This record gives sequence, C-alpha cells and structure tokens, in this order.
Amino acid sequence: MRFKKTIEEEPRISIAPFIDIVFLLLIFFMVTSHFDIASGVRINLPKVTKRIINEEKNKIILIIDKSSQTYLDGKKIGQESLLKRFKHLVDEKGLLHLILQADKDVSHGKVVEIMDLAKSAGVHSIIIAARWKSENLL
Repeated sequence: MRFKKTIEEEPRISIAPFIDIVFLLLIFFMVTSHFDIASGVRINLPKVTKRIINEEKNKIILIIDKSSQTYLDGKKIGQESLLKRFKHLVDEKGLLHLILQADKDVSHGKVVEIMDLAKSAGVHSIIIAARWKSENLL
C-alpha cells in the first residue's frame, strides 16, 4: 500500500503586523519630535497668555540674541548694513512685515533702535514674537 506524501507549506512571515509596527513607530517619532525656531541661535522669548497666529507671505524674521547680535533670516548681520537690507527687501517684496524675535534679556533700547530702522526703511508692520504659555490651557 502506498501512502500519499503530504506537501508541507513553507513557513511564511505575515507582513501585516510588520506594517502596523512601522506605522506605530512613525507616529511615535512624529509626536515626540521637537523643532527649534532657528537652529544655532539660542534666544529666550518672553511668555504671553494669548496665542496670535499670523500667516503673512511677505514677512522676514529678525532675531536679536542675548548678546545683542542680530540675525536676519538666520544669517548674522551688522546694524549698519541692516537699514540697506531692509530697504532692499521692501523694494523687492513690497508691503513687508517684520517678525522681531528678541531675547527677553536684550535691552529695550536695542529693540527700539531696530524697530526705528525698520520703520525708516519702509517696513509695513513689526510683530514682536513671544513664547506662548501652554500651561494656561487647562
């Protein structure tokens, strides 16, 4: 009597649990990631209780760090060439909005000087950036 040989299937690894794990890891890293305002320039913004969102297209960002160094769009710039750069940007972009991110320890006089330079160059509005206090939500 002849016995039939049973054909054994090769063991397989299901891909569905693997895809689930990959998506869970992706979500985990997206939720826990942190983005800096400007890489390389550390400033400590003052805190406010109300959040204001402004999404203007013709905006430039000026950062003043703790040692009163100014950075325009991430690049260090001296105060003497700042007026020329503001005028050039106003001529190039038209109606211009300046976002001023000054460290909370910078003197008030330095901030006023920069604001005066911007207004004399024709900048339309100056927005002073502040860090939003998220603990006041609850």
